[in-house]
Amino acid sequence: MLSPDLTAQILAFRDARDWKQFHNLRTLSTSIVLEAAELAEHTQWTRDTELDEVVRARRPLIEQEVADLAILMTYLITDLGIDLEQAVADKLRNNAERYPVDKARGSAKKYDEL
Repeated sequence: MLSPDLTAQILAFRDARDWKQFHNLRTLSTSIVLEAAELAEHTQWTRDTELDEVVRARRPLIEQEVADLAILMTYLITDLGIDLEQAVADKLRNNAERYPVDKARGSAKKYDEL
């Protein structure tokens, strides 16, 4: 998702500060949840009819939260040795089986309710 150069910059930033010692599955997954909550706060009480306007007004702040999530995910996949391309491809294949087009198209139901 991110270029190898940007990934290297993200990891170099962490290494220069000796922060890797604080990172493991628990700390990073907790941080991801907290950053996702900060992202959700921008529209928490927004009416659907006002959503586009709020997103436009808060876009720079929303982008910062998305960047935080991308950075944390970069740490996580690097530290755990996850091949993100393969993991996403596997998940898409799994979802295709769980959500066949003929049953899932236009539906918000979970796979076990289709």
